Amino acid sequence: MKRISLCTVFVLIALSSMAQKKLIERYLSNKTDSSRRPSFMPVPVFRYTQEIGLEFGIGALYSTYLDRKDLTNRSSNFSTVLSASTKGQYNISLKGDVWTKQNTHHYIAEVRFKRMPFDFYGVGNETLEANEDRLIQGYVKVGLEAEKLLLPHMYSGLSLGFENYHFTDKEVGGIFTTDQTLIHKIGGSVFYAGISQTYDTRNSNNYTTKGFYGKVTYQYAPDFWGGENFTGSLIKANVRNFWSLSPKFVIGVNGLFHSVQGKNTPFYLLQQMGNDEIMRGYYTGRYRERNLLAAQAELRYRYNNRFGAVIFGGAGQVFDNGNLSIKSFKPSYGTGGRYFFDPEKGLSVRVDYGIGEKRANEKRQTGFYISLAEAF
Repeated sequence: MKRISLCTVFVLIALSSMAQKKLIERYLSNKTDSSRRPSFMPVPVFRYTQEIGLEFGIGALYSTYLDRKDLTNRSSNFSTVLSASTKGQYNISLKGDVWTKQNTHHYIAEVRFKRMPFDFYGVGNETLEANEDRLIQGYVKVGLEAEKLLLPHMYSGLSLGFENYHFTDKEVGGIFTTDQTLIHKIGGSVFYAGISQTYDTRNSNNYTTKGFYGKVTYQYAPDFWGGENFTGSLIKANVRNFWSLSPKFVIGVNGLFHSVQGKNTPFYLLQQMGNDEIMRGYYTGRYRERNLLAAQAELRYRYNNRFGAVIFGGAGQVFDNGNLSIKSFKPSYGTGGRYFFDPEKGLSVRVDYGIGEKRANEKRQTGFYISLAEAF
């Protein structure tokens, strides 16, 4: 009996060692996996704030190729985030980004449900921290987009979207209550359809080292809902370019312009500056207006297949029609680290720290981000 028990222990130790070795090879080895097999990466969500309590959940990214034999086929990525808090807030996000064989079709689908507190500061490019007003937002979004390759590197697309908002003012008497210019404070719905044109010469859709990407989208929201609901146009333009300086260094630049034009434009459809992709360091929605113009540059250093680092800098502003001013651009700069959980596809977990402006009588604006995939 003792022999059997001893053998069992040795077998378990051996199996455990083998399992650990496989994990190390899969997630820490510097070797590139040329099998083009699917990959899966879970990322924990954990934070605490006084307003929402303890928030916990999980995010994950699954990536695969629809044609593993074609080395030019781009990876199709599927991501999800599920989180909740001890005070009843929740966030559910599902997104799919699919490239078909020979990259002839590109499909994007997104579904998002959110009920989260956020701070509202008013409208404009010079809002004050002293006007911070706590709101609870209920949010539903469904977006669908399909693009087809019609000419070399040229994709033409169609899109449909639906968004619904609902707001509860937690601090009645603040700027959200007193600002009489805000339209549709209780929330509302918007449905839109649009067209897009994309020119894309990037060598990778995940970790680009060379190539150009440019996309222009026009969407129209008809008067389906009546009343104070929005009727008008949403315009987006996004350009990126990448240069490989050496096997380990890449520089990328990114610029965007977003605009909402029409009657009865509610405050929740105004363009918001600041997120984990551009103008890092600013609280999302601290500044909002009809138009957003921003640009950034990022120097990327790939130490090896698994680890990398970046430094970035940029500037941006929100503005009403006709009020664009060179003096009103706000700075954004910072640094970050990268862990590539799938080096062959260029898929990464990134940690960024962004720094923004220092306004008079306010602390400097900063932001810390843990996200999946590159900022652009």
